[in-house]
Formats: sequence, C-alpha cells, structure tokens
Amino acid sequence: METTMEGLVKKINDGSVVIGIIGLGYVGLPLALAFAKKFSVYGYDINQMMIADLQAGRSHIHDVPDYKLAEHAGKTIFFTNNPVDLEKCDFIIICVPTPLSQDRYPDLSFIKSACMTIARILRNTQFIILESTTYPGTTDEVVVPILEESGLRAGRDFGVAYSPERIDPGNKNFTVEQIPKVVGGIDETCTAIAAALYGSVIERVVCVCDTRTAESVKMVENIFRNVNIALVNELALIFERMGINTWEVIDAAASKPYGFMPFYPGPGIGGHCIPLDPYYMSYKAKKYGLIPRFIETSGEINEFMKMHTINLAERGLKQVGKRIYRARIAVMGLAYKKNINDPRESPAIEIIEELVRLGADVRVYDPFVPSVETRTGVFTSVTDCHRALAGADCAIFLVDHDLFREIPPGLFAEVMASPVVVDGKNLFAGGEGMVYLGIGKGKI
Repeated sequence: METTMEGLVKKINDGSVVIGIIGLGYVGLPLALAFAKKFSVYGYDINQMMIADLQAGRSHIHDVPDYKLAEHAGKTIFFTNNPVDLEKCDFIIICVPTPLSQDRYPDLSFIKSACMTIARILRNTQFIILESTTYPGTTDEVVVPILEESGLRAGRDFGVAYSPERIDPGNKNFTVEQIPKVVGGIDETCTAIAAALYGSVIERVVCVCDTRTAESVKMVENIFRNVNIALVNELALIFERMGINTWEVIDAAASKPYGFMPFYPGPGIGGHCIPLDPYYMSYKAKKYGLIPRFIETSGEINEFMKMHTINLAERGLKQVGKRIYRARIAVMGLAYKKNINDPRESPAIEIIEELVRLGADVRVYDPFVPSVETRTGVFTSVTDCHRALAGADCAIFLVDHDLFREIPPGLFAEVMASPVVVDGKNLFAGGEGMVYLGIGKGKI
C-alpha cells in the first residue's frame, strides 16, 4: 500500500480525490455534504425514492436543509443508485444501519450487502472505510473477507479502515466537521491514509492502533451513556417511592465542580446507538465466554421505564375513576429526543403498542415527526397540541420538545376530559385542576 498511499494522499492534497458514500441516512448524508465542500462525492443508496428526492434537491434529513443540499447537488455531489458509479471512487465509506434482529442479536445484513456490492466493482488502489456502529472485530471478520472475494487482498491491493460515526442529530453546536474523528486501519499505512482523508475536512483526527480498537471506542461511548442513564432511572424509581424529586437531586449534585456528570431519567432510551450497542457488545462478550451482567442489567432497567410510564398513566387514570381500557390517551412526542424528526427506536413506539393492546384509544402528536409505524398500525400526528389534548383522558409526554414547554398550565384542565398528565421529561410542575405524575418526581 506504500505507493498507493502516496497516490491517495496526493489526490487528497490536490483536491482530485473522489469519495463514495454508501447509505444516505442521518450519518451518510451530512458526511457526504461535508466532503462535497472540498471534493467530488457520489452518494449511493438502494432507496430509489430517496435518490430521486435528493436529485431534485429535497432532503429527508432535518440537519441538512434543502438550501444546503442545493449548494452542492449536481455540482460536487452526485446521487445515484447505480453501483457502477462507485468504480469512479478512490474512497468508499459505508454508513448503513446496524439494527438488531427480533431476538436481539446483531443484524449485520446491511453491512454485508454493502460489502458485496463493493466487492463486485472493487479495483486496485481503492480504499474502504466502515463507519456503521458495530461490535469489535466486524471489520476484520466480516468486511475484509467479503471484500477479498473480489480476488484482491486487503492491505496490499486495497485499503481498509474503521471510523465510528459520532453524529448527534439535531445538535447545532457540533457539526460533522467539529466532532473529533477516531480512525483505526488494518495496518499503520491504512490508518495514516484514512486519517489524511478525514483530516482534510474534520478539525481533529484521533488515530488508534487498529480497527478493533476503533470499533471498541464507539461501544464504550454508548454503553457508558446507557449504563449511567440506567443508574439514574433506577434511582428515579427509588426516589419516587420515597417522595423525593430526582430532578432536583441531580441538579443539586451537578453543582459539584468535579467527579460528577449529570444524567436524567426518562421513559426509555431511543436512537440508533444507545439502545442497541449494549446488545452488540454483549453478543461479542459471550463469544469470548463472558456474561456482561452489568451491561445487560442496564438494558433491562431502561426497557422497564416504558412499562413504568404506562403504570403511571394507569395510576393517574385510577385516581379519576377510569382505566386504560377505552381511555382516550394522547401520546405527546414520537421522536427519540427533543427537537428532531427522528423516531428510530423511540420509546413512543412500544408505549403506543402496549396502550393499544390494553384497549386504549390512542392519538399522537409530534411537531417534527409526521407519523410513526408500530406493530399495531401507523399513527399519524394531529396538527397541534390543542387537537391532541382536546377530550383526552390522559396525556403522556415522552419528549421534551421546546414547543411542549410552552404549553400553558391551564390548558390541560381547560380542554381535557379528565386532565391526567404523565410527565416523562420534567416539562411541568403540576398544578391545580389536574392529576400530575412525573417520572422521578416523587409526590407532587
């Protein structure tokens, strides 16, 4: 790869390098736009409707508005569903989903499919980078063997590296270019080449010794968050019973200037990474003969918070002489976090499913997510808060959208049939004329 490295680095430096991105979702599209500011980029996806929209200048990603897309579409970035276009690329970056199977095992089918697509067009001197979140060993054990079915050899004929995606949807303070990029290649040369590519558009690159280490970095980042969220969720359950406000406790504890990092309770965790990564790491740990009890317990606690949210609704309805069966329940918030249009792995999905199974009449509202698909059907958001709350027996707030914080306290008693409010994100403080139950709130 030495002569190849010289050629690729020269292309990076003179701006002639061509980059391919496979997967144009929440990771791939922003990354493609970042590279398109400096290089020619081919954005590839098998979703023909998505490609047609992108070619027409219509973005499906909240963080990539249409006007930003228009600055580069058809000029430095070209959207395609033809894998032959990937032959033109010097670098191909894989940004596809890594979900779980129904039995909670890692599903690498999207990675495998992307690698098989590349293997069919792979040529000498190309460089392949995996960004999809996955367990340590995926690059060496899954990606490289599929690519080598092309007859070429990794490290000799083509380069391979892993660089975990770190995009935080909706975070305007840290763009793609501002988030440090971790890079690990299958050898030192590959690490250096990948670092040179990312370093051309990203402010800081952190090199690690190999792909397994880079894969482990993402696991640690997300399991750290998962475990700490589980800790505060468990404390919230305890403090509720004790009549103590968890949110006040954490805010006061956060005044300590060292040795403490605040995490907050909620109705469960969502997004593509935090709910899934513990299962990826757990799977790999078991392959090495270890049972990751701490990691698995944290997942169980966070999963339970969805049922706890429903239990609070049941308790509140009981106070007004009703039950979940045939109750009109407004689920407020479909996104997995505030102020974004991303419902992936949102707690709202399973909460809606359980409410329907219990016989509730469910309506939903989210100012950013137009609809959500569940196993009990597709639920379409009503147009505003007032319509969602009007005539409802219970409102369950799952997301702390800024818009929800603007709801006047008197609206619940004014428009709801029986104003039972379950607050999963510390949006409100209770009030007269309503039954208020908040996760971790104790007695209000």
